[in-house]
Amino acid sequence: MRTSLIAAGALLALAINVAGARAATPEETSLRDELRRLAERLERVEKRNAALEAQLKTYADRPARSQGEIEARIKALESYNKRLEDALADEGISEREPELASRLKAVEYNTLDIKKQATVIDSIEGFAAGASFTSVGQRATSVDTNGTTLNYRADITVTTPTVKTGDIESKLFGHFRVGQGRGISQNLTSFAGPNVSSFQLGTAIPAENSALLLAQAYYRADIPLPFGGFKPQSREKLTINFGKMDPFAFFDQNAAANDETRQFLASPFVHNALLDNPLAANVGADGFGFSPGVRVAYRNERTKSEPWGLSFAMFGAGRGANFSEGFRSPFWIGQAEATQRFGGLTGNYRAFLWRNGQAPTFLRDPANLDEALLRPHRGGGLNFDQRFGDYITYFGRLGWASGEGLPFDRALALGVEIGGSYWSRGGDALGIAFGANRSSEAFRNTSAQVVDAAGTPVFGFAARGSERVAEVYYRFRVHQNFEISPDFQLIREAAGNPAARPVKVIGIRLQLNQ
Repeated sequence: MRTSLIAAGALLALAINVAGARAATPEETSLRDELRRLAERLERVEKRNAALEAQLKTYADRPARSQGEIEARIKALESYNKRLEDALADEGISEREPELASRLKAVEYNTLDIKKQATVIDSIEGFAAGASFTSVGQRATSVDTNGTTLNYRADITVTTPTVKTGDIESKLFGHFRVGQGRGISQNLTSFAGPNVSSFQLGTAIPAENSALLLAQAYYRADIPLPFGGFKPQSREKLTINFGKMDPFAFFDQNAAANDETRQFLASPFVHNALLDNPLAANVGADGFGFSPGVRVAYRNERTKSEPWGLSFAMFGAGRGANFSEGFRSPFWIGQAEATQRFGGLTGNYRAFLWRNGQAPTFLRDPANLDEALLRPHRGGGLNFDQRFGDYITYFGRLGWASGEGLPFDRALALGVEIGGSYWSRGGDALGIAFGANRSSEAFRNTSAQVVDAAGTPVFGFAARGSERVAEVYYRFRVHQNFEISPDFQLIREAAGNPAARPVKVIGIRLQLNQ
């Protein structure tokens, strides 16, 4: 190729010389210039071709010169691979092994640790736990309270993972409680307790000490109906509870007046006053508000927005509501409830009947005048909470009872909870409630004659008419888990005593939730 390029260049040069031997025409001059340019380009091509030939020769000779170098590199690579294999075969980590082996082992150990942690997490997955702390300070006028009273209460709840047996879902619920302080109730003769949140273990535990109490421990099973049907299409459910429970967790519930840690503090606005009161609580629970029992409930959700249900339960009663004597004559209660919508606003309505075969009374035991007699009591109640507007919920309770030794036999409570969104405080709420408890005829006739073992009048007055109670609170949310609630209560004619001065109770509640 190089020879041909040289010959072409010679011919071009000859042509240029021949053309220059005579006078050239313009066409010949142009042709000569073009031939000169071609000759220059051929010269450059020849030089580039020589350079490429030199590079090709160098590349062709290179393997022969670097053969020994390549063999050395292959041997070094084989040695490194052998060291890497030996290091990976040993579980230990050495500073002399290849860095790649150390890093692979570190990744492996971290992976094992993560798997162990995941195993632990899997073992507790499904457990649910909650904790809350409530503290209330109160001061009352017209009653000997020895100054300001202070109490606290802490609650811890644990729910186990759901266990499925066919279509049946079951779980266990545990509730622990600890607290100190009995509040104002111990120094006030009234049908109403100003502080339902107060909690302290019995006289066996000194007042300055606190001890942990297993408040609730029960089993729950949810059975879709019809039994053996196709669960995803089930709109009916049967629920069974068994163990130690708070009866008010299942009966007499209310959206606006049910939780003493966030809503009203006075007992008539937390539960039905005939079932829960300082003088004679007919609910049959022990001194801490809990009782062993069994509950069966049916719920129908065929109309999704307006479900309804029926529930029935038997709880231990008597002194202590224990598992031995408590069921000799237990506390029975049945409730019907339904959700209704009026103008798109939800309301819940409940009616219940109850009977306690061992209910406490204001009567004294002749053998021990310091101890109240137990007598059968029966009664019923109505309960509702109804939304009105976006952030207003009205509530009401009505109760009646009959039986020997009832301190009062009629109870009424009405109130409202107003959400703070109306004044740009969505987490706040204002609660206002009024109530009246009518003294029974037996209490009016005999209250002045009731004495204790020392012959001292227990009440010291002749009851008449009704006790009237009012309460106002404001719940201020500091942040998601902390709330402060100033509270004011007014009790007139406490326990139906016409001579009693109005009792004013000022308090503040601190609430922490986690």
